[in-house]
Amino acid sequence: MPQLSNLYLFLYNSLQSIGWALALFRVLSSFVLTKSTHEAYASAGELICYLQTAEFLEVIHGAIGLVPSGALLPLMQWSGRTHFLLAIVRGITEVQELPSVFITFVAWSLSEIIRYPQYALSCLGHCPSWITYLRYTAFIFLYPIGMAPGEMWLMYQALPYIKEKHLYGDSLLGLPISYYNFVQVLLLCYPFLWLKLYLHLFKQRKWKLSKQHEKKKKM
Repeated sequence: MPQLSNLYLFLYNSLQSIGWALALFRVLSSFVLTKSTHEAYASAGELICYLQTAEFLEVIHGAIGLVPSGALLPLMQWSGRTHFLLAIVRGITEVQELPSVFITFVAWSLSEIIRYPQYALSCLGHCPSWITYLRYTAFIFLYPIGMAPGEMWLMYQALPYIKEKHLYGDSLLGLPISYYNFVQVLLLCYPFLWLKLYLHLFKQRKWKLSKQHEKKKKM
């Protein structure tokens, strides 16, 4: 069973690595060809939607103990990104050409083409120390870039369109709150929810790099 689970995780992480590398290639290729950030969603949006939706498997992996991450933090990250991507970017065509989409896609893609290969190689037990270091260091600047000028700024820019289109009606999941008001509240809460994930990654970084350092000393 451990061998089968490792094989499954290796295949999952490898496929995600390939998918996000392709997404980044498409986004940057369109930028080079058009000299514009406007085509980011047109070039890779649907692919990124599929990749991000598939990441729900990581919540399941944590919930059933396949990986030690648990389910809560992966669920917070997955739900935040998926809502942003499917409900706002995919749902509002007027925001798809904004620079914030390009910034978000590049930041996400760079993060994932570092994270997933590190996971995949760790499943094999042969992950170079520099990849582990990069995995637990690159997030320090990639996550804030994806969050502030990317996700939060785009949600703010989307508010007039949400209000104008009366998007998703006057109630959300049966609650007496409009989607417009929900996004306003979400924007207020977003930095605090994001900070919880960000600080958790610093704890992970300290633990992983100290563990790696101890392993080198023993060698």
